[in-house]
Parts: sequence; structure tokens; C-alpha cells
Amino acid sequence: MTDKNIVDRSRDHKNAAVVKTVRATRDRLQNGRQTPPAFDFEMVRLHINSVLQGAAAAPILVILTAVGGLWFDEAVWLLAWALMTMIAYAALVLMARRAARTQSDEEMASRWRKRFLGIYALIGLCWALFAYQDCTTCQGDTFVFYKSAALLIALAATAMATFALRHAIYFAVVPTVLALALRAGLERDAADVSMLAMVLAAALFFIFMSQRLYHTNLRMLGFQTQKDDLIAELEVAKSVSDEARRRAEEANLAKSRFLASMSHELRTPLNAILGFSEVMSGEVLGPIANDSYKEYVGDIHRSGQHLLNLINEILDLSRIEAGRYELSEGALAMSDIAEDCIALIQLKARSKNIQITEAFEPGLPMVWADEKSIRQVILNLLSNAVKFTPTGGEIRVKLGWTAGGGQYIAIKDNGPGIAEEEIPVVLSAFGQGSIAIKSAEQGTGLGLPIVQAILAKHGGEFVLKSKLREGTEGIAILPRERVLESMAPVEGLPSAAGKKKRAFR
Repeated sequence: MTDKNIVDRSRDHKNAAVVKTVRATRDRLQNGRQTPPAFDFEMVRLHINSVLQGAAAAPILVILTAVGGLWFDEAVWLLAWALMTMIAYAALVLMARRAARTQSDEEMASRWRKRFLGIYALIGLCWALFAYQDCTTCQGDTFVFYKSAALLIALAATAMATFALRHAIYFAVVPTVLALALRAGLERDAADVSMLAMVLAAALFFIFMSQRLYHTNLRMLGFQTQKDDLIAELEVAKSVSDEARRRAEEANLAKSRFLASMSHELRTPLNAILGFSEVMSGEVLGPIANDSYKEYVGDIHRSGQHLLNLINEILDLSRIEAGRYELSEGALAMSDIAEDCIALIQLKARSKNIQITEAFEPGLPMVWADEKSIRQVILNLLSNAVKFTPTGGEIRVKLGWTAGGGQYIAIKDNGPGIAEEEIPVVLSAFGQGSIAIKSAEQGTGLGLPIVQAILAKHGGEFVLKSKLREGTEGIAILPRERVLESMAPVEGLPSAAGKKKRAFR
């Protein structure tokens, strides 16, 4: 139940994209608009930050506009207008500060949005009043140009400040355009008509840009939401993965403890079975009259030997996987170990009339490796070659240098071969090829994985090449770091070859 719950938590939504699309469509149908309701508060919050960051810009613009107007026209109405407009902007900033301190939900965001729209309508009326006024002491169109420049700057500043608040640009711009249109209609002056056309064109442009910025921010919020969802999903997946990894480590530890505790319990009776069956098959304590009993004893001995080999291979692979496989490293000659392994396997090869040919490169230096492990690697490869080579076949054993300066031993047979898609299966624990199973005696499927793991412990590599009906070649490679550099012989000491000959004598 615990494992099932973990899997269920990791797959809450099998079709997450469909669920999000359905939710977005439902919200759009309920609210009658494209903007998700959850983004309203974020856009209002973005507008609040924009107002607070630019709080000093609007009063400076109003003051400069009033000072510039007084330069052209010494009118008291500019001072009154500047005071009223600054009060409106101050109310906007105070409202933004108050809204920033509140923890608003979607409903409160709608209320704050309406309040901000009211303030912008008041600001728009203030600028409309400025646009409608005329200079009483000016001559020519100088004041008209000044007023047009001031209105354009004000429109640009308003568009940049209100892009995050939907429809706010209309409340701030439309009163000014209506005031200019009213003045142009009443006065019918070419300068007023020109200013109206210029301000109207600028207002349309700023409205367009404001809408583009608004939709761009909506998309950015959507991307941010998707990123947050992905981060949340990754965190959930990571927690599930960590839990699965912890359970796998516990299971692996339990397996290692079980194998460690059961190895003695299994090997003790197996040794007794092998010993007693060998004594009985040799008729040490007396002859066995029944031939069937002799055959049964031989079967018992072979089965016990097969089971003991299987247990040893499983324990070796378990120790390697658990990181408890210790290497007893020393200097050794690959050619000597290969010759010993060939001598051990020759009896079985001769029973199938298989010829083993050697091609060792002379003068190879020693390597720094574990002799028992390297011997196991070569024996496993030779055993597999003999096992899958048909009667009268040939096995070639090569030993030489690699391109990177290491040493390799390659064992190639002319057996049935392995399909390319089955090579990963063969290299996995208990994996066997389909053709090999049909054409040769059964095995445990642990020989090649053990070879691969042992070479990996040495920093080497195992390469398996095979084609159907062309045979199989297993290449065990030791890296350059394992090769010992040759040294000049010390004068006055007997050579290693002389020692070896005297020892055999």
C-alpha cells in the first residue's frame, strides 16, 4: 500500500496539459474574458509597484509644466491647476501605499482596480483642464506648441505608468482628447485643430503600446506560472525518486545481508553433497552394484557443482554491486595468466574437438591488477567461447597493445553469434541470447556481467562484438594507467626466465 501511494502521488495528473486547458476554458467562460482571474491581482500588484517607484516623476512633471506655463502666461490658474493635479497624484501614491500593505485576494484586487481607475479619471480631468485653457497674454502659436509638448510628455508618462492596469489609459487620456476636441470645435482655430490631431494620433499610439505591454506581461505571468508548476512537479518527482532510491538501497542492503548470511548455510550442505557424491561415484567404500545408482550419483555431483558455481557467481556480483569487492593488486603478466587459463580449459575444448590458437604480442610489460580477478575474467570468456563454439570449431586468443597505450585480450569464437539488439540483454544479469540458448548448454547468465564489473573496478572496459552466424568476440581492456613501465635489468641478478626454468626443473 505504501508503494502504491507513492506511485499515485507521483501521477496526480496523467494529462496535466488537458487539465490546464479545461481549467483555463472554464475560467474564460465564467468570467467572459481571456485574462485569467488569478492574474488580476498580480497585474494590480505590478501597477502598485510601478506607481511607488515613479512617485516623484509625476509631481516634477506637473511643476515643470506649471513653471513653463508661467513663463509664457502670468496666469494664476496654472498655480491652482498644479496644486489640484499634485493632490490627485498624491492621492494615487497614498492609495498605492495602502494597497501594498494589504493582503488582497481576487475580490479585493477588483476593488482596488476600480479605485485606481477613479483616481486616473480625476488625473485625466486635471490634464483636460490644462488642455482646454488658453493663454491670455501670448501672441502667436507659441503657447499652443508648449501645451502640445507638455501634453505629449504627460500622455507618454501616463501610458508607461498605467500599462499594467487594464483600461486605465482610457480614463487618463480620453478626457484630454475630449477637451481638445471641444475647444477646436468652439474656436475653430487651425492651431487647436492641429494640436488635436497630433495629440489624438499620439494617444492612439500610446494606447496601442500600452495594450501590447499589458498582454506581454500577461504572457510573462503565464510563463512564470508554468515555470512554478514545473518546479513543483520536479520537486514532487525528486521526492518520489529519493524515496524510491532509499527503498532500493534498503532492498539492496537486505539482499546483501541475506546473501552474506545464506552463503555459509548453502555452501556447507553443498560441500557435503559434493564430497559424498564424489566418494560414492569413486566407489571408495565399496562397489555399487546398480548402474542406475551410479548414474544418479553422477547427476547429483554435477547438479551440486552447478549450484555451487551459481552461488559463487551471485555472491561475486552482489559484492561488486555493494562496493565490497576488494582488489588485491600486484604486478602480473597477462600472457602467463592467459596461458594458464588456456591450459585449464583445454580438456573441455578437446572433448569438443575445438582448436585454441594464441597470438600474443611479444615483449608486453606487466600490468598492475588483481590476479584472481583477471584470471576469472579470462576463464569466463574462454568458458563462454568453448560453450558456444560448435564441435570442430576454433577459438582465437589475442593479446596486445591498445591504441591508448593499454593492454587488451580478445577471445573470438566461430559460434552462432548474438543479434545486435540482444547484446545489452546478454550483458545484463541473468541475460542470455535466444539463439545461444537453443544452440548451447544452459548457463547462469552472470559470466559476462561479472567480467564487465571486474574490468570497471580496474578502470578498464569490456567490449562485446558479435554477428549472427559469424561468431562472437569479447575484448577485455585494461587502461594505460595499469601498464607498468619497463625498467632496465639489474646486472648481476639472474633473469626471471632463468628462475622460472630452474623452478620447473
